[in-house]
Amino acid sequence: MGDIASNLMLGLSVALTSYNLIFLIVGVVVGMIVGLFPGFGPAAGIAILIPMTFGLEPATAIILLAGIYYGAMYGGTITSILINTPGESATVASTLDGYPMARAGRAGPALVMQAVASFIGGTIGVILICAFTPMLAKFASSFGPSEYFLIVVLGLLLLTTMMGDNLVNGVISALIGFAIATVGVDAISGAQRFTFGSPELIGGIYFVPVAIGLFGIGELLYCIYTGLHVKEQTRMKISFRSKSFWPTKVDFVNSKITFFRGSLIGFIAGVLPGSGATIGSILAYSVEKKVAKNPEDFGKGEMRGLVAPETANNAASAGAMVPLISLGIPGSGATAVLLGALMMWGMQPGPMLIYDQPEFVWGLIASMYLGNVMLVLICILAIPLFVKFLDVPYRLVVPVIVILCMVGSYALHSSMIETWMLIVAGVIGFGMKLCKYSPAATVLALVLGSIAENTFLQSLIISDGSLSIFVERPISLVLTLALAAIVLTTALLKFRKFMSAS
Repeated sequence: MGDIASNLMLGLSVALTSYNLIFLIVGVVVGMIVGLFPGFGPAAGIAILIPMTFGLEPATAIILLAGIYYGAMYGGTITSILINTPGESATVASTLDGYPMARAGRAGPALVMQAVASFIGGTIGVILICAFTPMLAKFASSFGPSEYFLIVVLGLLLLTTMMGDNLVNGVISALIGFAIATVGVDAISGAQRFTFGSPELIGGIYFVPVAIGLFGIGELLYCIYTGLHVKEQTRMKISFRSKSFWPTKVDFVNSKITFFRGSLIGFIAGVLPGSGATIGSILAYSVEKKVAKNPEDFGKGEMRGLVAPETANNAASAGAMVPLISLGIPGSGATAVLLGALMMWGMQPGPMLIYDQPEFVWGLIASMYLGNVMLVLICILAIPLFVKFLDVPYRLVVPVIVILCMVGSYALHSSMIETWMLIVAGVIGFGMKLCKYSPAATVLALVLGSIAENTFLQSLIISDGSLSIFVERPISLVLTLALAAIVLTTALLKFRKFMSAS
């Protein structure tokens, strides 16, 4: 406990500098605004705004982007409650009871309680990060190339298997990312691959324009295709000065266990690569409904049905940072973009990062707690203001975002090729969304592709080309067996479903 306190004090000394504090405030506010717009999520917001962080110190930049990450979770629930439109997939479960509460005249209590639940989930998540990240980093310090390769494959496999009926689409999405990652120079032989004689492709395809295109432009095109840009906005007047704005004592008493149960479920889901806030929030809601004495009230405006997914998705956001920091493996699409950003600044997340740059790591963790404090205050006091953003016609928002994407992508390296990559990735992202493929899996594979290739080749060099290196060491053997178990279980479930259907 003493180590946790001293580490947090070190982090607070970094996060509480006036410079970092200003950018933290900017990050959480921008994140909330990003979350307000349906179709966007933290991954899209981070990807679009990465070019804006050029020139900042790495710690300041990652604090800004992390603020967008968890700020979007707060903002995404506002539209879920008010207009039954999730800001992103992690807030889908919040519509089930949040929107019925709004329709019953309890929009105020629902919005306040989601802010409180998000704060508690995020705070518990930060506490658990402090406890588990050093332990996992210490354990991972004994990893070699073979273990890292298996962890990368495990993370991607978990992501694709979480897609349920779209397993094939998830695998194809990941393979697209791996294919893009092969462009450039072979790390072992030095040979050029798929550069088509262009010197600008020797360094490979940069993940930023691809991520902005897939998440940003792709989502915009999909929203336009579905007619969201002409959808009539729902107008509401909400004032926090009204007594009906605040939750009752009964709401808090009934939800006291839910706060902690949802947080724990969400954190565990966030730590598992490929699971994340969406799975965590749905699982927390399902568990809460099963243990409730009145499950028939869920879906009709039950406060615990809102608290459970809200604590879970914010705890999961914190949990996803554990494998990112300690193993260098992103737990979600948003943390995959964060991983790419860290690598862009010359940092390699992994077991040595927490020892080599403790100020950076603990400054980031401390900023997450401070960000949650800011967000709960902003979310409650500025709810009437944020509701006004819903009145802005989507057709006016679209061109502004497109311009930001184009300018940001070009400013990266002043390269027109990367701008064209952005456009092509946007069209591909729209097609993936339309055909139920996973842009998140593609970005994950793109970011992790070079790591997987390099560690695989290093393993083969060490073992003189023998694949036995992946089962010789105890950790490698456990990871290999875990991979085999996941593949076998998924295949059996698919076969069982097929047999029952026939």
